[in-house]
Amino acid sequence: MNEKAALACRACGAPLDIRNLVSESGWREAPRIRDMTEIQFSSSTCQVEGEIVPAAEINLGPGDSVFFEHHVMLWKEERVAMSLMQLSGGLKRAFAGMPFLISVATGPGRIAFSRDATGELIVLPLHPGMELDAREHAFLLSSHQISYSFVRIKGLSNILFGGQGMYMDRFVTNGAPGLLILHGYGNVFERRLAAGESILVEPGAFLYKDSSVTMNVEFQRLGTGFFGGTNMSLARMTGPGRVGIQSMYVHHHTE
Repeated sequence: MNEKAALACRACGAPLDIRNLVSESGWREAPRIRDMTEIQFSSSTCQVEGEIVPAAEINLGPGDSVFFEHHVMLWKEERVAMSLMQLSGGLKRAFAGMPFLISVATGPGRIAFSRDATGELIVLPLHPGMELDAREHAFLLSSHQISYSFVRIKGLSNILFGGQGMYMDRFVTNGAPGLLILHGYGNVFERRLAAGESILVEPGAFLYKDSSVTMNVEFQRLGTGFFGGTNMSLARMTGPGRVGIQSMYVHHHTE
């Protein structure tokens, strides 16, 4: 199954075409859908509404469910059942400033989500066997076919200067495709790196990556003499795989 086949556009009855023009430097606009376009996943539908602070409205089919951070729900119909996801490592997540309460909404019924910030909602279909890492507090919702965990960021420099804390969210599909929606500040762009290909990114701009992409913070000296101690920290992303960045980067400080 390819990316276009994973989502169906109900408005036109054809596969959702997420291909976009690519810039000369290799970046393209990350997968997005037009305002009010309705897309199908499993027996449910999703409609993204608004452009400045967009919301995702989900019409859950019977037995379908989505999970999300505790505070991003905008509204729901009374018949939508709510529960909590059982998470391992909850104490570690709490100390690291990551959400340790993950809510689950189960259909039938309608429910909507929005992160309290300007930016874009990025629709990412994940096929069986895919693994994707996202910076903390970036994911808006995920369908129940996707397994959710977290991975520790290795290296003291990556933790101290990576602009996102100690952990990344990890989303893994098993035997069935799933739907993941992320929120990015400003505009979101994506680039696919070949094996061994690297690019340097401002750490706060990092939004998501395939798990096959490695990330290491490096320091580049900006001056000599009196200003010789001035350095810039940049994250080296090395392929193969996709890298997503946000143009309005935000650093979430952890205690």
